[in-house]
Amino acid sequence: MWAMIATWRMALEGVCEAGELLKKGKGAGEVVEQAIRMVEDFPYYKSVGYGGLPNEEMIVELDAGYMDGNTLSVGAVAGIKDFANPVSIAKELSKDNVNCVLVAEGAEKYASQKGFERKTMLTERAKKHYHKRVKKLQSQELKPYDGHDTVGEVVLDQAGKVVVATSTSGLFMKKAGRIGDSPIVGAGFYADSEVGGASATGLGEDLMKGCISYEIVRKMKEGLSPQEACQKAVNELDEKLKKSKGFSGDLSVIAIDKNGQFGCATNIQQFSFVVYRQNEEAVVYLADNVDGETKIYPASQEWMDQYMQERMAPITE
Repeated sequence: MWAMIATWRMALEGVCEAGELLKKGKGAGEVVEQAIRMVEDFPYYKSVGYGGLPNEEMIVELDAGYMDGNTLSVGAVAGIKDFANPVSIAKELSKDNVNCVLVAEGAEKYASQKGFERKTMLTERAKKHYHKRVKKLQSQELKPYDGHDTVGEVVLDQAGKVVVATSTSGLFMKKAGRIGDSPIVGAGFYADSEVGGASATGLGEDLMKGCISYEIVRKMKEGLSPQEACQKAVNELDEKLKKSKGFSGDLSVIAIDKNGQFGCATNIQQFSFVVYRQNEEAVVYLADNVDGETKIYPASQEWMDQYMQERMAPITE
């Protein structure tokens, strides 16, 4: 059985195309790369790739991670600038036993040597978002925008291989060089083909504190269903953070096990994710936190239409 799950509605088109590849027997690695590249290349998704929102210096710094569940090979880049598809660079890095996690200039030098496409990732639309934010906060301290929609995808192919990958531009208005959970193995992503895979999105600084993606896979290995593992991991970390520092950032996670069963949990309202499995249609789901339990339901067409309208609407002053 093949199956895949991805964070946020923005992954839908890539997931649908990737599903066609899975039907043809393509491997999970090729499939997850293709699916995420589609998100990276779409300029209206302002939290990933081309069109991603910049840091406080108006520079787009991108992070990505990749993990092969058969070999546990990992590749990741962080703070990389001016390259089109960081997920592909992370995937290439996973072929190495050493030097498989690179940052900033080192990542850029590697990408250039490997022939990856150089591209200015800051769009005119992203510049408008930036200047609007600066103007809004001109009398206040400039702080990162509370929005952090990493695309994370877990794929199970017909051969039983599980691969997970992530890609993000991180927090809008972040400090230069800031890295969240997305390129950190065990935090933003984790895969083990004997068990399954998981990915996370939200406030990276808090997601990292629970090594949450690894924790979900560990819980599945112990016998919990993907849904049980996701819910337990989110609740435990959310409770721990609130107890230790008084609050918890956004925590949203997805998972698939080796049998194609999926799970999702969140501590926020209206987290969206996409599921596509063999003999089923691709579905966008919404998830809401209700007193520590995640309620999951299909998104309406009205919600889907509004989602795209909001992201493609002209930017007003």
